[in-house]
Amino acid sequence: MTEVRQALEAIGQLPDDEIDLADAALQLARVDLPEADWRAARAHLSGIARDAVALADDVAADDVAGKAAALAGLLAGRHGYIGDTKTYDDLDNANLIRVIERRCGLPVSLGILWLHAAHAAGWAAHGLDFPGHFVIALDGQPRLVLDVFAGGQPLDVRERRALIKRAEGPKAELHIASLQPISPRSVLLRLQNNIKSRRLQAGEVAEALACCEDMLRIAPNEAGLWRECAQINRKLDHVSAAVSCLEKFLKLVPKGDAANRAQTTMDELRTRLN
Repeated sequence: MTEVRQALEAIGQLPDDEIDLADAALQLARVDLPEADWRAARAHLSGIARDAVALADDVAADDVAGKAAALAGLLAGRHGYIGDTKTYDDLDNANLIRVIERRCGLPVSLGILWLHAAHAAGWAAHGLDFPGHFVIALDGQPRLVLDVFAGGQPLDVRERRALIKRAEGPKAELHIASLQPISPRSVLLRLQNNIKSRRLQAGEVAEALACCEDMLRIAPNEAGLWRECAQINRKLDHVSAAVSCLEKFLKLVPKGDAANRAQTTMDELRTRLN
């Protein structure tokens, strides 16, 4: 896995707009399931890209609805991708290799495939910072918000409001932040967070730590991840590693309440090293 983790570290040094989202997700899938057939998955991604290029010739540049329909025909229709409603919490749903093999997954893993196809076609598309349920947007007049978990169903304001209430409770309302674009790096972190949180829930603390460390490889300046990595190391009684993670956190967040709490925790841990 040395080669794969070096690839993740290289991704961590790239600007957001230079990250190949699908290929980065493939590298994360490889490190999580080293025995899986990643070469077949990469070939499939290449096939999707070729098909998407061909789609672009048949859709007018200003026809946003036509683009959405073409993507749905390719991914949900031809390839049969669909959201996994039966075994939603299965870790395979967050691993791109397994998603490609099974043709089903979580909203965010399916969204990566949709974004991969849209970008190959030359169409402006991005993930949205929507809570609890990943959706994508196709830019244009009008901009379309698509639920890729439901085969690319366009979501109007009423449907988006219903979706956010399911995620955050009946009092939740739509707000501007939920429709803001998120970067490819943030999409990848959202994908991996599904694995990390499920491993923690299952008591697989060492495996959750490995996932958190891989997230830091692609996002070394994500302060919250350093703090979480410190917490997981502390659970495992990896005191020196926990201190090191808190030091990294404090370099990124040197002041404020969070910094003060991190400093206090770090001082307590250091007494255990003496």
